[in-house]
Amino acid sequence: MALITNIRHFFERHGFEVASRFADKLGMRATNVRLFFIYITFVTAGLWFGVYITLAFWLRLKDMVYTKRTSVFDL
Repeated sequence: MALITNIRHFFERHGFEVASRFADKLGMRATNVRLFFIYITFVTAGLWFGVYITLAFWLRLKDMVYTKRTSVFDL
């Protein structure tokens, strides 16, 4: 259990350090950089969800337009 705690603390220390260093280079607050990363994560996930919904709609529309007819008299 101590090994897992040590690994978690390592990644917490160095993960927050990345945002802090990036903020220092840009002359911003670290909290603003972290919020930017969080917002960008939601935007990219939402973008692909929109693409998925659009493709599902197109497939449904294709199935409605190109239906198979069993005989000539089904027109």
